[in-house]
Amino acid sequence: MNIGIIDADLIGRKQHRFPNLACMKLSGYYKSKGNNVTLKLDYESFEAYDKVFISKVFTDTPIDEKVLEITNVEYGGTGFFFDKAPDLPYEIEHSMPDYSLYSTWVQNKIDSGSKPKQFDDYLKCSIGFTTRGCFRKCPFCVNKKYDCTVIHSPINEFLDISKPRISLWDDNFLAFPGWKQILKTIVDTKKYFQFRQGLDIRLMTEEKVLAFKPVKYFGDYIFAFDFLGDRELIENKLTIWKKHIKKTTKLYVFTGFDRNDKWDQNFWNQDIEDTFERIKILMKYGCLPYIMRFNRYEESPYRGMYITLARWCNQPNFFKKKSFREFCIANGENSSPVKYMNEFAAKFPGIASKYYDLKYEGLNVYSKDIKAIS
Repeated sequence: MNIGIIDADLIGRKQHRFPNLACMKLSGYYKSKGNNVTLKLDYESFEAYDKVFISKVFTDTPIDEKVLEITNVEYGGTGFFFDKAPDLPYEIEHSMPDYSLYSTWVQNKIDSGSKPKQFDDYLKCSIGFTTRGCFRKCPFCVNKKYDCTVIHSPINEFLDISKPRISLWDDNFLAFPGWKQILKTIVDTKKYFQFRQGLDIRLMTEEKVLAFKPVKYFGDYIFAFDFLGDRELIENKLTIWKKHIKKTTKLYVFTGFDRNDKWDQNFWNQDIEDTFERIKILMKYGCLPYIMRFNRYEESPYRGMYITLARWCNQPNFFKKKSFREFCIANGENSSPVKYMNEFAAKFPGIASKYYDLKYEGLNVYSKDIKAIS
């Protein structure tokens, strides 16, 4: 058969940072059965294929819904079904991904002037899940169909020994009781690896920290600080973590999501203040915040503040050297960041005076005396 595979996010979004694992597994499976597989980069000429599979990760990726009604089309993914996305058939889910699926597209991008490093996840990584699921069921998350973390795939199911790194997409690895045994199998590959979706800092223990201390970890360690109400627990866990780990540690700071589903003025005011407070805490522990904005931040009267906070925090070279106020001013006296900063300060001078001038290098205890809170 002639099989067409469409990564809808590849077509519909300006940036496409990661390959679609479902697409690669579909390709790997159908190629293993002797079929011809093509990565389709348009929504035309469906009649040239016996079957066309369309996968979408992001709900806001645009697609003509009429395409989904074509008889030889099948579609799936969280972009279509959010947390109700059906699983791939077992034999496809547990097939070796086709890491060559995106090769022509990547080469064309590089030939057009894109930097090869942008495509490391396509070219240099074996990708898969050793475990699936998370017990937390956060209201903003797509991972709600599991009640706990369960075993999913052995490393050799998706390991390409020619690739130098392993990219693990587990939902909540540390919640799996057998995490230590799996970690050993990863380490035994002698390859650099990373949990690309991060690890749950709230589940960190001394045993787990010590297990990660000697490994060949690639890039920054990534955790999350989604809710200020977790501050005591997270500070306790960061104290344990920083006692042993010197590698750069980054925490996602989720903003713009109202757990009480009110989305009123009081929420937006409080959310900005809570965001600043989480940033302050992470400064203290020598960690980098990475601002993640829920899409309804666009409705906020402080939309510009959310954008400016993200621009400040998500560029470590600026964040480590400049306070929020200094960052805004560095953009120019008549710039949008200065405008947003001043407008918010006029309404909430107390918040501005408390947070605008905090600096990473001033609050970071570990840059002065690592033993101070160890």
